[in-house]
Amino acid sequence: MKNQTSILSTKTLSEEQRQAFIDAKIDVLEQDFIEIQNNNFELKSINQNLIFSSQNAILSLMEQPNWAVLKTKNVFCVGIKSKELLEQNGFTVDVYMDYASELAEIITLIYNKESFTFFSGNLRKETLPKALKEAKITFNEIEAYQTKLAPFKIAKEEKFDGILFFSPSGVESYLKDNKIKNEICFCIGETTAEALEKTTRNIIVANQPSVENVIEDVIEEYK
Repeated sequence: MKNQTSILSTKTLSEEQRQAFIDAKIDVLEQDFIEIQNNNFELKSINQNLIFSSQNAILSLMEQPNWAVLKTKNVFCVGIKSKELLEQNGFTVDVYMDYASELAEIITLIYNKESFTFFSGNLRKETLPKALKEAKITFNEIEAYQTKLAPFKIAKEEKFDGILFFSPSGVESYLKDNKIKNEICFCIGETTAEALEKTTRNIIVANQPSVENVIEDVIEEYK
C-alpha cells in the first residue's frame, strides 16, 4: 500500500484550502518562505487610475489613513483575487487580467491617454513600468509593501511528493537552504515557473493563477 501523498506548501493556506487536501487524503505541511511588511506612505500625487499587481498592495493601502478617498478612482489590477478584494472594499475595477504583461498590453493599447498610479512591492517585475514608460504613459509608483525572504531548512527526514510555489521570491527563498530532487513543483503562474526552470523539469503550472487552481492540480495529479 502506497504511503499517503505528502505536499509542502511554501506559504500558509486558508482553512478552506487546507480542507481540500484533507478531503483528498493528501498530507500537507505549510511553511511561509516569504514575509510581507507593509510600508507607510502618503496618498499624494495620485493619478486618475490606480494599478495593483497584488493583494498585498491593496491590503497595505487599506492600512493608510484616508485610503477610502481613492474609491472614486478607476482601478486596473492583476488577478481575480485582487479584483474580489477591491470590490469587497468598495472599489470599481475597470480591467483585470491574469498577468501583468496582459494588463500592460491593454493599458498601452486602449488607455494610453490616461494617467496611472501603480501601487507595487519592492520585488516587483519590470513588466508594467517598462511598458508604460515605453508607451510614454503618465504614471508614478508607490512602494506599498516589501517582500522579505524567510529561508527555512526542511529536515532531512521530511520527504515530499510535491511542492507548491506561489511567487518567484518563494522559489528563491526555498532554494537558499533546500534542494529540489524529484518532487513535482506546482506553480501558481508562469513567472514562478520561470524561476524554477534552471532547477527542475518537473513543473506543473496552474491554468489560472490562483491558490485554488494550484490545489486542484495537485489533487488531479495524485488521484
